[in-house]
Amino acid sequence: MVYPEEPFWVLPTVTGFYEDRDYRVNVVEALQEFWQMKQSRGAELKNGALVIYESIPANSQPYICFVTLPGGSCFGSFQNCPTKAEARRSSAKIALMNSVFNEHPSRRISDEFIQKAVQDARTSFKGTTSQVNEGTESGIGAFRFMLEANKGRTMLEFQELMTVFQLLHWNGSLKAMRERHCSRQEVVAHYSNRSLDDEMRSQMALDWIAREHDSPGVIRRELVLAERELETFRMAGRELRFPKEKKDILMIAHNQLGGSALSSASIDD
Repeated sequence: MVYPEEPFWVLPTVTGFYEDRDYRVNVVEALQEFWQMKQSRGAELKNGALVIYESIPANSQPYICFVTLPGGSCFGSFQNCPTKAEARRSSAKIALMNSVFNEHPSRRISDEFIQKAVQDARTSFKGTTSQVNEGTESGIGAFRFMLEANKGRTMLEFQELMTVFQLLHWNGSLKAMRERHCSRQEVVAHYSNRSLDDEMRSQMALDWIAREHDSPGVIRRELVLAERELETFRMAGRELRFPKEKKDILMIAHNQLGGSALSSASIDD
């Protein structure tokens, strides 16, 4: 896929949106209008149609901006941006492109989609830490159950819930719940009604603080991996919510430890 360099982009035709194929739009305004249109047409958006931007503090270029869509998907500026405004437009550009693509029938959760997603999930956990591998099948099973409970929704509309379960798997919480004999139905039902908010992030950060006391340096190692993954995904124009949330949670833990988690351990680059 080729991405345009201009701050304005020719929007693909979507029925009921901009019908004039030569209409050049401001991507920031167009992205917000796109989701407002979806909400007006009956899309179930738990937190409304608001598009949220987050600029990374920096004193010099390249500037970085993240945008979180209704439903929870996150994208970032995928170019080396000389200004903060350009970083905002870059993130809006890739988010708008994915929002439009998300309307394609192939992006709706179906039996075929679930089969491929589950296989991809198994593949993604190969070579990870032994702690994660111990609970992989439990996490994969919960992931499949969650997808099956959300058939018919699009991936961007489903993203926040999926990220919650990815984090629970990464954090070891799914394994712990399985050991307490919680059923998949109970776990999915509970977390389906919870937003990924500061309280949940803080709870997960406490788990990593406990791990740091047992195994000094673990936060540093996980944070370096999360930062690498986030940067790789961002520059490739990929969806970012999971690696971004991992980094944010680990930074909360790091800050609560006063920075000692990063200064007292080393990691092989």
